[in-house]
Amino acid sequence: MDVTDVEQLFTRADGSFAFARWGRGIAPVVFGVEDETLGVIKGAIDAVCRLAGHEMTDGDAELGSNFMWFFFRDWNELLELPRLGDMVPDLEPLVGRLKEADANQYRAFRFDDAGAIKACFVFLRMDGSLSALPADTLALSQATQSMLLWSDTAFKTQSPLALVGETTVLRPEIGQVIAASYDPILPVSSQDPTHALRMSARIGVMQ
Repeated sequence: MDVTDVEQLFTRADGSFAFARWGRGIAPVVFGVEDETLGVIKGAIDAVCRLAGHEMTDGDAELGSNFMWFFFRDWNELLELPRLGDMVPDLEPLVGRLKEADANQYRAFRFDDAGAIKACFVFLRMDGSLSALPADTLALSQATQSMLLWSDTAFKTQSPLALVGETTVLRPEIGQVIAASYDPILPVSSQDPTHALRMSARIGVMQ
């Protein structure tokens, strides 16, 4: 990917540039699935963490679990979960907007003082579209989209995944962006578009 391609992945619909990666080990917890699916999800998270050279851990010292996945049938179910409103600000109006948009997924991030991701909440309303996806495809897609603060338009026209034969894999160029983003020499967050130039340079070195 050239620098323009990289920049577009982190340039939001309003024209602003925003990049952030996880600044701490990822401690996932999943609600609303069977044990078999739980293993698939954690396997996908582990695979993306390995690609990034980032740690997946059993617990976060501050939050306990900092990567929470919720599977459900109706957005109103979120309002019934104790303490979720404490972790996700303005939960009730958010649920109202998601219902109005007939959305089937949403990711909410929290950040530390350095701007790095310190928590992510993945909400998946299992409508017909999501239910039709194989569990490994859904898990890899969500894990990938939660690994960085991508633009809100990054994957609107093309998925981060590709089909090779009968196997769903991460698109190589997206994998390269993730790996480059977690290079220790780069900052954990940036609002400066020139950050894309630094990431592009790291991708060039990797190749």
